[in-house]
Amino acid sequence: MNHRGCGGHREIVRTCTRPSPSEQVYPVKAALSSLVNEKYEAPKAPLKWPEAWRSLSGTFHPLGVTFMDRRTFVKASCLGSASLFLDGLDPKALGDVTMPEPPPIDIVHGLRPAKSALGMPGLFPGRVVEVSDSNSIVRNRVSQPVVRAMIERGMKELTGERSVAAAWTKFVEPSDIVGIKINPSGAPACCSSPEIVREIINGVQSAGVPVGNIVIYDRYEYQIDIGSYQALLPPGVRVVGIQDGLVDAGYDANVYCQATFFGEWENRSYMASIVAHGLTKIINVPTMKDHSASGVTGCLKNLGYGTFNNVARSHRSPYSFTDPLIGVMCSVEPLRSKAVLHIMDGMRQVWHGGPLTQVQDFIYQAGILYFGTDPVAIDTVELEAIEKKRREEGVPSVWEHDADSITSNSHEFYHDPKKNLFYRRPGHIASAGKLGLGIADLKRIDHGRIRLG
Repeated sequence: MNHRGCGGHREIVRTCTRPSPSEQVYPVKAALSSLVNEKYEAPKAPLKWPEAWRSLSGTFHPLGVTFMDRRTFVKASCLGSASLFLDGLDPKALGDVTMPEPPPIDIVHGLRPAKSALGMPGLFPGRVVEVSDSNSIVRNRVSQPVVRAMIERGMKELTGERSVAAAWTKFVEPSDIVGIKINPSGAPACCSSPEIVREIINGVQSAGVPVGNIVIYDRYEYQIDIGSYQALLPPGVRVVGIQDGLVDAGYDANVYCQATFFGEWENRSYMASIVAHGLTKIINVPTMKDHSASGVTGCLKNLGYGTFNNVARSHRSPYSFTDPLIGVMCSVEPLRSKAVLHIMDGMRQVWHGGPLTQVQDFIYQAGILYFGTDPVAIDTVELEAIEKKRREEGVPSVWEHDADSITSNSHEFYHDPKKNLFYRRPGHIASAGKLGLGIADLKRIDHGRIRLG
């Protein structure tokens, strides 16, 4: 394991009953403090989990007290149950498999931008605007004019502004370097639609941002190439793949999350340098997909796992530690403060086989866009939509943990919606909510629906 020194003062995080004002602004420590007092019953038949991660991860941090240098310590197992979902249904009831307890996750922040209300959960916590139009995708082709009208209506509805330009100026200004975080994973069958990305670029320009200050980016250059984004976007817009093949040079070694999940040698995930230092604002454009490890791919996963490297180590069949790692990564500065707007592309909804499936039988042409500044709220609504579609198709919930459903045969997984590679962890959404990134309770989410056609 690599060890790097960190500057800053030494501090101790202990349990407390009320967070300080500073913890209310950056609530990872506050979330830890408020949750360590909760009581949880031990599972009746706990798994014998390898001890390797303890020996490889250095000093084992006891719950409630740890020493840190410029760090925030997250005891992942204290994030609790995801029973906020599904009107009180406890997901643990959907199967008798006991999940192993996650290890501690140690994070080192980068530079925090000046205090702003724009960072997650943003200007409109708990608000999700859904705009749909049956004409937006016909025979698997997205209509640019229809998408334009959907985005204009969604932005005005979200912000309460009368003009589209005024709506965009809520989030960006001419001096910004604006990153648009796409999701090319799953291209060409299901990825961030170029038609939608083009309209977002137009919106950003309407706020006075020059085209040279707009960057389309994702982790993998080869996936961007498959999606042909370079050829489909306006001239002057930069398209950046953080990683070129196996080269990991585009990451900041001083901003990271550290945890050992399965005894891996490299136990750190580093933040992309373009996020840590290059961009001033991020507009997140995830797709509406299920995911074999995390339950769904949404705003949180697209942002967290698309910004940090070395993330596949968080899941090894059949287990997954995407809960809580996804939310923890999204809480790391400056990513948290720079992500100001989320527009989920639901033109195509993948309800099984995500994130990479090309099987059209499991891709529903939904014709939906979600708008919001609260990634947790959007992902909660997305999760409900995917669960509804799966019920309609007569296949198990993504919450289900059934040993008979697990397969190591990828062909079987991609063609049988009753099979999966991992025990999915959609509870990562509620965990992110407990870190202060948004609202995960459906009853508290203001979900507005607008149908244009």
